[in-house]
Amino acid sequence: MDAAEFRKHGYRMVDWIADYWEKVEDRRILPDVKPGEIRSRMPQAAPEAPEPFDDIMADLDEIVMPGITHWQSPGWFAFFPANSSPPAVLGELAAAGLGVQGMLWATSPACTEVESQVMDWMVDLMGLPQEWKTTGPGGGVIQGSASEATHMAVVIARHVKSSQVTADDMVAYTSAQAHSSVEKGARVAGIGHLRLVETDANLAMSPAALSHAVAADRAGGLTPAFVGSTVGTTGTTAVDPLRAIGEIAGSEGMWHHVDAAFSGTAMICEEFRHYQDGLELVDSYVFNPHKWMLTNFDCSAMYLADRRPMIDALSITPPYLRNQATEGGEVIDYRDWQVPLGRRFRALKLWFVLRSYGAEGIRAKVREDVRLARWLTERVEAHPLLELVAPTTFSLVSFRHTGSDEETSRIAEGINSSGWAYVTASILDDRPLVRVSIGQTNTEARHVRRLWELIKQLTEEKT
Repeated sequence: MDAAEFRKHGYRMVDWIADYWEKVEDRRILPDVKPGEIRSRMPQAAPEAPEPFDDIMADLDEIVMPGITHWQSPGWFAFFPANSSPPAVLGELAAAGLGVQGMLWATSPACTEVESQVMDWMVDLMGLPQEWKTTGPGGGVIQGSASEATHMAVVIARHVKSSQVTADDMVAYTSAQAHSSVEKGARVAGIGHLRLVETDANLAMSPAALSHAVAADRAGGLTPAFVGSTVGTTGTTAVDPLRAIGEIAGSEGMWHHVDAAFSGTAMICEEFRHYQDGLELVDSYVFNPHKWMLTNFDCSAMYLADRRPMIDALSITPPYLRNQATEGGEVIDYRDWQVPLGRRFRALKLWFVLRSYGAEGIRAKVREDVRLARWLTERVEAHPLLELVAPTTFSLVSFRHTGSDEETSRIAEGINSSGWAYVTASILDDRPLVRVSIGQTNTEARHVRRLWELIKQLTEEKT
């Protein structure tokens, strides 16, 4: 494919994406296929000879699209969003075209320096501690996911304690409502013990329960090494008390990591920043611009209060990676800030998004989604057959039917069978609930109003 052909097919591909976005609202969100059906439409062997690009584009429609779950639909209210936007896609296109491998500053200086600057911008935009800038003792780095960042935080915590005790005798703590990535990270890092700490009436981690668990483990000869707090849990967006947990972590010598994967984006609005009070007591922090900040996956922003323990844990320098800039200590080499060696130019799409929307555009998006969530919350609260299961802290509304669990499950199933809307059912206190996550790039008030009408209809139907 020469440059002329690339231009022709590239223009066609951009048109294809634009057409998809314009019509995605009319598509059924969940694909109607059986396991193995998409694969069965493909040949058993790779082509020996080149195929026309027209054939490839045709199969994009005929083979791929029937099996796509439409995360970019404005009727997407499931999980948390995995958003995209035109500037993000164009930034991704530029990164793919440049095709740089940014493992070292020397392998592509712009890849490192754009990322460092954009991550420092985010410190100011989100009210994070100034020490977290790359110009200070800490710094920010883009990881693939919040789970990656959490796993790495556990590895760093293990390394910090490794001179004192073996991993088998270390303990990691997190809320019983926390994301499973903490448990998985502890397992991957070989931490011997994990404690799921009790929560309070607001489903936030109880500092008293944490202190009790730590004391019991110390009495048993174990060493507390890591505690993971959450700003916006997956089930209900509950917020753990960061300051109280940070004080316990500091007094016990534990690494304190904060997972703000979805809700962290809200901190671009000052009115939400009281939820992150106590960040100066935190060792590492992560949130996902690829959830609520209009940037496509993968783009997970991780911050360290002090980058030295991370580099001590992860830096290995074979001869083929040595260079003058690195040896002179003048630069950041992000390969020391992650588990893999190689890394893509992920900062380019975030840079495009921040410049295209501006902070004011992102704030407007967050505030409108929160407004819509509160509008829906008020209607749930006023309905005699529905009840909230948790406060609507950000833009997630979690509720259930006041009657049987079967009626709650029927509401979720009815929404998802509609084709145009999709929610996630979950479990709390051994009972089902319905989660409505508002945050998809193109979701508007009319989509939330339509969803509410469907919820009312399903709630009031006679079983």
